[in-house]
Order: sequence, then structure tokens, then C-alpha cells
Amino acid sequence: MTETLSAPDEATPEESESPAAAVAELRRTGINPDFWYPVALSSSVRAKKTFPARFAGERIALYRGESGAVYALEDRCAHRQVPLSMGVVEGDLLRCCYHAWAYRGNGRISQIPYLPKGTVRPPRGVRAYPVREAYGLVFVFPGDPYKADATPLPELPEYGAASHKTMTFSRTVNCHYSFMHENLLGYETSPQSVSARYLFTHVGGKQDRGAGLLAGEGFGGSSPDVITITTGYPYQTLQLVPEDAELAAFSLWVAYVPEDAEQRTNHVYGLLMIKKPPVPGALNLAWPFIRRFTERVFAEDRMAVEAEQRAWDEQGEDWNNEVFPLILDLREVLRSNGVPIRPETALCGASALCGASRLAVAPPQAEPDQAG
Repeated sequence: MTETLSAPDEATPEESESPAAAVAELRRTGINPDFWYPVALSSSVRAKKTFPARFAGERIALYRGESGAVYALEDRCAHRQVPLSMGVVEGDLLRCCYHAWAYRGNGRISQIPYLPKGTVRPPRGVRAYPVREAYGLVFVFPGDPYKADATPLPELPEYGAASHKTMTFSRTVNCHYSFMHENLLGYETSPQSVSARYLFTHVGGKQDRGAGLLAGEGFGGSSPDVITITTGYPYQTLQLVPEDAELAAFSLWVAYVPEDAEQRTNHVYGLLMIKKPPVPGALNLAWPFIRRFTERVFAEDRMAVEAEQRAWDEQGEDWNNEVFPLILDLREVLRSNGVPIRPETALCGASALCGASRLAVAPPQAEPDQAG
């Protein structure tokens, strides 16, 4: 049986602002750079070594100096644009591998070898990023550096606590960061956050041992659990609280950090903090089961969100019809707190996201030649 449908009347400008158009705008919204973002594991930035990192298309050279401090510089030499991440760490300086220009951690040029006396020195070095280490991660502040001191790092009291053990995740996912945030159900909202609270119950079949252990049930438990997921821009947290319990069985903190200029690839940094059971050593024995379970969940989520991104790339917009009010509220939080991805982003990465604020920053200056 078929039914013939009449063609709709031409949409007015007001009607053309459809939910699909709004979502398409979200997938073209850049993440706000005026926050602290992890760009590497602390263990990846080894003593007196460099590490290449990225944020929204901008290449960043991390290096750990002899003092143990980590520095973050624009990953290019001011001379010939060779990546500084290919360079050599000398003390707390970073020396380019090509013509051996040396830079301090603040981006200023420390030394230009073989520079003839009287030759005019270049007035600028390279951009330096505010950088901090916390929770086993290296955070940079890619936005307006004057806002860095007033912007707090996320607070994770469970990390490092004697009562908890932490599992760290670091994975690349080929999708816009907004797809990652949308793994929610629902909710409470504010202009900067969306929080979902729902009941999770094992309904049949053999339960995954890792899932049971995360819920604090031991092997094969079956009590329902309350899960709370919060997107507090730009991070996401998940807590699972067994029924009638006061403390969370586990807490997950996640940051989705765009890597490419178009922000269609993001790096996921996650910290899963699990409360230790009363039996000493029990969590260590359970660790492989928990790791296997979480990796399987992550693989399933990655398959789904990357499929969504491929569909968006093919269609140029979302053709799905979202019905959950929570997701619509979440999209508004991401859209209203984000920034436009501008055409020049393809050339200069995160600098385009920072807008005029970056232009107002005084450029680093060359310093007198110094040895080492």
C-alpha cells in the first residue's frame, strides 16, 4: 500500500532554521581554547626529550628540561619553520636540529650560533603556551594566555587518594568532539553544563565480570546502579553509585581534545578512579577484567561515533532526528560555549580560535647570545 504525499510549501526564513541546520552548525563549532586541555601523558614527555602534540590543528612541541619542568612551544623554528619537536634538549633550552637556534621555555630566542657580529637579530621567537602537569597528564592553555592563571584545572580529589586506584586512557577517535559528549541519557541543565542521572540494571544473561567489579558488586553481582553523567564544559564526568550507597564505586573524568584544524579528530584522555574494596589486593587482581571491560565499551562507542562522523561528512549535515531533550540541551551547551572554526584555522590552527586576544599578546623577543 502506498500513499502520495503533497509537496510542502516553500519554507520561510524562520522555518528554514531547522534543528538539522542547528546541529550542522554544532559540528562546525570549535572547542573553546580558553580552558586547560591535556595534550600528552606525563610519562610520554621523558627527561631531556621532546614530544610532538597537537591542539585543533596547531602543532605544539613539548619538552622536559633538565630541571624536570615541562615546556610547551609552538612547534616550528622561527628561522626555517623546521619542527622544534625534532630538536635537542640542552639544560632547559630547546635547540633546533637544523641550524641550532636555541629557545627558552618562554619562547624567546636564547642563541643563534654563527651570527656575525652586528647582524640584526630577529625580533621574535615562537609562541609559548602556559603549561601545567597534573593527574599524570600535561595540560596546556591554548587560548588567551592572560586568562590561564584565573582558569582552574579540573578538580579530581579521588586521583592519588589512598582509597582509590586510577586507570588512564589515551586514544584517538575520528570524529568531532561533540559526538563524544552525546553518549548521554537523561537530566539537569545549566548554561555551562548538562547532567544525566539514570538507573543501570543487569537484566539477564551472564554479566561481564569487569562491569560487576566496577559497580562494587564483586563477581556476578546484580544490584541496580545509579549512573550520573555530567558535561561541565569542556570536560565530561561519569560516576556510578550502587543503590543505597553513599560513595561512588568509580568516577570517570574525560577530556575530548581536537587534534586537526577542522576538529574532525579528537584525542580522548580519560582517568577512571576506582574505589578499593575492603579486601587488600582485590582490586589489583580485578584490574585485568576491568581493563578488558572498559576497552570493549570504548571500542563500541568509537565504532558508533566514527560512523556518525562519516555520515555527517557524506551528507554535510545530520539527517537523524534527535528526540531526547537532554541531547538537544547538551548540543546547546556545546554550541553556546564553543567558538567558530574559521577558514584561517586550516593554516594556523588554534590561533584562529583565539581571535584578537592572541594578537594582543606581546611577541617573545630575542635575548643576547648565551652558551647553553
